[in-house]
Amino acid sequence: MIGFLRGKLVHKAPPWLQLDVGGVGYEIEAPMTTFYNLPVIGEEIKLHTHLVVREDAHILFGFHTEADRTMFRTLIKVNGVGPKLALTILSGQSADEFYRCINNGDIQALVKLPGVGKKTAERLMVELRDKMPDSIPISSQSTVPLQANPGQEAISALCSLGYKPADAAKMVQAINSEGKSCEDIIRQALQGAKR
Repeated sequence: MIGFLRGKLVHKAPPWLQLDVGGVGYEIEAPMTTFYNLPVIGEEIKLHTHLVVREDAHILFGFHTEADRTMFRTLIKVNGVGPKLALTILSGQSADEFYRCINNGDIQALVKLPGVGKKTAERLMVELRDKMPDSIPISSQSTVPLQANPGQEAISALCSLGYKPADAAKMVQAINSEGKSCEDIIRQALQGAKR
């Protein structure tokens, strides 16, 4: 198992990023909560990782904090929740927010996440209430300045999170995206969708 990677960020296009670790390029899939904290291209970063091995692929998932990785591992143990849905959930909420939703029984907050219907939210509630760790490490919310590269990239990222292209486009158009990075646009679009 690969526990973490430390290397130079060479490419980012949500939900994928690429890390150069000692001359080897690792392709990593990450939630938007991780993208919000990425440095500019060329700088070094450490990501906590989880490797999923399937018959047809080995997929490496990366997380800014250990709390996010712990929550991802907890989510993929739930019946009917695969890595893609777990990533979508962690893109819409931080591990801390999700933890609070489960502990407070807040199904409405879960239903607002893309790809999570009422039945899935109820299943998450039932299955996770007893499986949640007693405490989850609080994720550091340190934000690093990001390179600008907005618009179409944000729409593409929202589509990969489960939104329909037309809905993703409307979400992005509803935001004043001038001078904002792709990650900022996506964050505001997701926050707008929660309302």
